[in-house]
Amino acid sequence: MEILWFLFAVVMIGAVLGPVLLRRRGGIRQVEPGSPDAADPAHYGFLRQEELDIRMPGPDADLLEVLDLVQRTQGWQAASQLLAGTETHGEQRWQRVQAFAGAASLELQQRPGGVSDSPGGQWLRVWRAEAPKDAGGAAVHAEFLVQQAWRTAAQGTDEFRIILEEAKEACAQAALLAPGDPVPYIIELSIARGLAYPREEFEQLWLKILDRAPAHMGAHLAALHYWCEKWHGSRDLAYSFTEAAAARAPRASLLAALPLFAVYEHMPEVNLVRGFYESEVVTKAVEGALFAVHAARPDDPMLAHVRHLLVFFLVRCERWAEAMHQLVHVDGHVGALPWTLTPDPAESYAVYRALAVAGYEANGGSPATLSL
Repeated sequence: MEILWFLFAVVMIGAVLGPVLLRRRGGIRQVEPGSPDAADPAHYGFLRQEELDIRMPGPDADLLEVLDLVQRTQGWQAASQLLAGTETHGEQRWQRVQAFAGAASLELQQRPGGVSDSPGGQWLRVWRAEAPKDAGGAAVHAEFLVQQAWRTAAQGTDEFRIILEEAKEACAQAALLAPGDPVPYIIELSIARGLAYPREEFEQLWLKILDRAPAHMGAHLAALHYWCEKWHGSRDLAYSFTEAAAARAPRASLLAALPLFAVYEHMPEVNLVRGFYESEVVTKAVEGALFAVHAARPDDPMLAHVRHLLVFFLVRCERWAEAMHQLVHVDGHVGALPWTLTPDPAESYAVYRALAVAGYEANGGSPATLSL
């Protein structure tokens, strides 16, 4: 198996996965592409790499329809209507706010504007100007500013701080327009991380979220970053935060999977050593996430997030059949950790998927033996 991980490492630093992997009980070796013995993800109904949607972790047909309409017509009304009809305290509202803000930010990046044309994301500016008391528009604008700060300004610079300070004010305005909505405060969690809120101030912000949506998975993931070693906490604080959340998780909540995200955030830099993935901390976190996925509602908007991270760990742990089981649920959409942290999310996901298929077939699996 060492050659497998060596090949994987080569791929992840920029090479394209050219050879296809051969299925053979007890091991995996390379063969030429197109070989009749090659493991082929297409046999399982998986989409081709170029067909993978990198915008979202899972399907949201209503959001995609509205996003297409907004970007095609540059009208904001459909976005406003969709957010107004989305349950305030649920995960989906937060995801949709992120998606609209991300679309506007990406448009602006691709079309900054000039003398002869209008800048991208103009529909968001018009939305705020024409409907200043629209709570959805206010939240999207605040998240847009946060994404602009993290995407376009170097961390720690005056520009970075100025944009985040503007975003903080936008969050306050959004919160006034919708007092019971946790989203403006969830947006502020990223601001707190960037502006290095003192711990007491961060905890006060966190209490506002808990008062409104105590089991909000997206909020917990956003808060986790603050407690991580690379930001304003430590490995122990991050683990304690996620383990406490998992312990108090209500029935069918995906919070039981939160420790796996803490493990991912604190992976060693040299992480191809198999011993790490066989460790107690990884095994316990993976089992907790598998339990959470099994108990969760099938329509939970955060379910795909957990499944994607499970694919990453299950492949690394060489638990091929379990990785395949997650893949059949998420294939098609790859806008989630860990793929979104790589230059080409679709390629990164496709590499892990190919490894899972090869490992599964090397141990006797086939499309006929894979069941949901």
